[in-house]
Amino acid sequence: MSGIASTLDSFFEGGLPVRLSAYDGSVAGDQDSPYGLRLVNQRGLAYILTAPGDLGLARAYVSGDLELEGTHPGDPYPILRLIVGKTDFKRPAVTELVGIARTLGLGSFNPPKPPPQEHLPGWRHRVEHARDLIGWGRHSQRRDADAIHHHYDVSNTFYEYVLGPSMTYTCAVFPTEDATLEEAQANKYDLICRKLDLKAGQRLLDLGCGWGGMVRHAAKHYGVKALGVTLSEQQALWAQEEIKRQGLDDLAEVRFSDYRNVAEGDFDAVSSIGLTEHIGVGNYPSYFGFIRSKLKDQGRLLNHCITRDNSRGRNSAGAFIDRYVFPDGELTGSGTIVTAVENAGLEVQHHENFRMHYAKTLTGWNRNLVENWDACVAEVGLGTAKVWGLYMAGSRVGFETNQIQLHHVLATKTVGGVGGYPLRHDFGV
Repeated sequence: MSGIASTLDSFFEGGLPVRLSAYDGSVAGDQDSPYGLRLVNQRGLAYILTAPGDLGLARAYVSGDLELEGTHPGDPYPILRLIVGKTDFKRPAVTELVGIARTLGLGSFNPPKPPPQEHLPGWRHRVEHARDLIGWGRHSQRRDADAIHHHYDVSNTFYEYVLGPSMTYTCAVFPTEDATLEEAQANKYDLICRKLDLKAGQRLLDLGCGWGGMVRHAAKHYGVKALGVTLSEQQALWAQEEIKRQGLDDLAEVRFSDYRNVAEGDFDAVSSIGLTEHIGVGNYPSYFGFIRSKLKDQGRLLNHCITRDNSRGRNSAGAFIDRYVFPDGELTGSGTIVTAVENAGLEVQHHENFRMHYAKTLTGWNRNLVENWDACVAEVGLGTAKVWGLYMAGSRVGFETNQIQLHHVLATKTVGGVGGYPLRHDFGV
């Protein structure tokens, strides 16, 4: 091995499809590529070596020890499109280990402290049993609140820059290829209202309501009395102020609360837009059972959720997502969700995939981050802004390559064979 870059490049199956340069002056990979990775120092090398794959690269990048060349940190999509799925280390031969250690230095195999943006999982292994006894188990109310706080209570101002006026952090539905992000978000809410067949005077429960977009849309455009709940205090405060600003106090309400604490029942409809990813696959039976208990007979559920392309394998969203974006998040195939909904006693009426709509949504969010980059960095810091750019661009690749999808599952509380569903739906279009 002639240098750090060549040694690192040899760890990746087939080598990296971009240029790789290192602080010792060595260069490897595709040196004709317009995109590159530049390793700045030994700490970055140690991050990569001690957490091989996406997590180590992300740690080095977020900490400033690995730089991306040829792309903006607010939208690293061009380089991620090339390297996503190609960053797993191959196992070196035993005969190579001495040369590798000599080239990279034994100190490079000593794991540095992770960047401050990382949600550390170490305590899970040390005190999981003890916390189970006091209400801190995986997906307990206290732990879910901690996970939601990590991601959603970053800064409302930051989210205003990235999400735009809709303040909607879920997949939009684009009515046309050239529709704006705002038009697509409004269209998404309206589509859900039509799928739920909302009418004036009815009652809607929106679980994981975020900044209240669905609640406000249903109240404003359909005359529905809507209650939304979120585990993010900052989201709830923002939503409450916006409800007042729009004069919707008589119809719309957003609470800072765990959905499990909603005491009211007899709702005409329940919407769950982007919450199922957070509750854990093992909790699907109780979650959809809870929803059924809150619905009137013939009431409707619309579940909007990121899914995998199949239900095989592990449910974890991956090390980077778990540590930096959605702690404890879990994804599975849409079939698992459909099964859980049916097993809870709800009748599935319609099932739809919006995979490419999410790719377009993420493109818009990355564009907003780039356009407001300096303000975003000033608001949350460079490391956190880089995490969001990386997460959104990487997720876009995932949707484009069909590693992940976005599904709507529409179901009714059918009782005695009566579901209140028409012979054929058209959703008003």
